Amino acid sequence: MAYWVGVVHADHVARGVELGIVQINHGSRAGVTRLKPGDGFVYYSPKDAFPDGAPLKSFTAIGVVGDREPWQATDGDFQPWRREIAYDESARYAPVAGLRDTLEFTRDNPNWGYQLRLGLIEISRHDFDVIAKAMGSHTLKS
Repeated sequence: MAYWVGVVHADHVARGVELGIVQINHGSRAGVTRLKPGDGFVYYSPKDAFPDGAPLKSFTAIGVVGDREPWQATDGDFQPWRREIAYDESARYAPVAGLRDTLEFTRDNPNWGYQLRLGLIEISRHDFDVIAKAMGSHTLKS
């Protein structure tokens, strides 16, 4: 089992939650194929909307990757790769500012945001649990 942070603006996250899907890096196949059934996944949203939204800098959705294999959807000319996910729809936004000193991937790294430019990063179980607690989520509680 692995734990992931995907970077997507909040308006796109909301659509993914509505559809029960995860989509990363503008629908590229590479990201969703790294995710495996049972993995923990959380979205980080730098802005509230694409492309020129207001800064948000919050974790905005959290869930567990489902069993269905990745598939390529058709949305007009856009054909993104997707994967199913069960989101905790009771989770609330959690600003990263209050968590920076606690999260392993941010606390000792003043340039922690650079890694998020990749669109998908693996995090520790510790970090996933800290984010889940801050979001009021019961996702993957053991």
